[in-house]
Amino acid sequence: MGEKKYTNYSSIFTESQLQPQEEVLAVMRKKKKLYIGIPKETSFQENRIALVPSSVAVLVGHGHRIIIEKGAGEKSNYADQEYSEAGADIAYSPEKVFEADVIIKVAPPSLEEIEYFKPNQIIISPIHLPTITPDYLMKLKQKRVIALAWEYIKDNVGSFPFVRIISEMAGLSAMLTAAELLTNTSKGQGILLGGITGVPPCKVVILGAGVVAEYATRTALGLGADVRIFDNNIHKMMRLQHLLGRRLYTCSINSAILEKELKDADVAIGAIHSSTGRAPVVVSEDMVAKMKAGAVIIDVSIDQGGCFATSRVTTHDNPTFREYGVIHYCVPNIASKISQTASLAVSNILTPILLKAEHTGSIERLIYDNLGLQHGVYTYKGCLTNEYLGEKFQIKTTNLDLLLTSNL
Repeated sequence: MGEKKYTNYSSIFTESQLQPQEEVLAVMRKKKKLYIGIPKETSFQENRIALVPSSVAVLVGHGHRIIIEKGAGEKSNYADQEYSEAGADIAYSPEKVFEADVIIKVAPPSLEEIEYFKPNQIIISPIHLPTITPDYLMKLKQKRVIALAWEYIKDNVGSFPFVRIISEMAGLSAMLTAAELLTNTSKGQGILLGGITGVPPCKVVILGAGVVAEYATRTALGLGADVRIFDNNIHKMMRLQHLLGRRLYTCSINSAILEKELKDADVAIGAIHSSTGRAPVVVSEDMVAKMKAGAVIIDVSIDQGGCFATSRVTTHDNPTFREYGVIHYCVPNIASKISQTASLAVSNILTPILLKAEHTGSIERLIYDNLGLQHGVYTYKGCLTNEYLGEKFQIKTTNLDLLLTSNL
């Protein structure tokens, strides 16, 4: 056997390395309580509120401070007294509410409200693309706030929770709205959306096979309508048929076939969602011009610009207009018609997010740790971070990862 070889460790370790070392323990982040402000909505005929009294009670129970402007919940049938009893402070001016570190709104901030903003403040609200202007974005940049858009926030599995829950309500509401617009009282064709014995059912064309389409289809089929679904995502159409448990008329978005189906459609629902920017326009002006007079278009995609070339934003006060004899309904906050249900739904999503911020130390730190929230950020401390908005308005964008790394 060969001679054994021994390693001389004295040449590897120094004396200091052989001495007992101090134990290194993880330092727990100090929990920071949130100061949340909810102003009264003054634009877009908005009737919803971001947090309902039961959610406020939970957040206050965890030590967070919440301030709500007087009358903010009235249109959703929540009285100031309910919020006060839940532990919220009632403010009698918007200026007081905007002193909070986190502002939550169910409508985009108006230019007047942006004037109240302060640096490093966090704003969580929707972003209605058709109403956004370069001046609007520049004002947000000047205020150096961190702005998150509901439409782009993702959850842990990569889906859009705000979009989904609002889409469920929008799909149901869109079909019920279409049914009403077809009647004589709404100056429609005077026909019933559903089918009855001996009378052919209405024909409904739905663009998109996502959540809005799912709930619109459920409603239409329940009423007895004849449904056609168009989408370029075959997987989504297969999923929709599986969820509904029946074979449906589905087709990829082919201009020739779509035009043919729209010609004799009674209702067309636009339900195409973009994960990054504007919804694609898949129905041209010429296609709309060939539709039946008195037919109804409900463009649920109007929040992201609309998927019909003839669409333009309308309001709850004046929800419809006619183009080529076709009735257009293009209200961006369609869920505001059912304000209490919508408020409950949104509050159920916001509350867990706000509670998670308690464990990370702040919402800003939560954004750093959470890719889904990062996807919702469109301005960060004076920088535009959404590439689509930058390209649309020719404004320089900055990579959010770089900004987060340099600020934490």
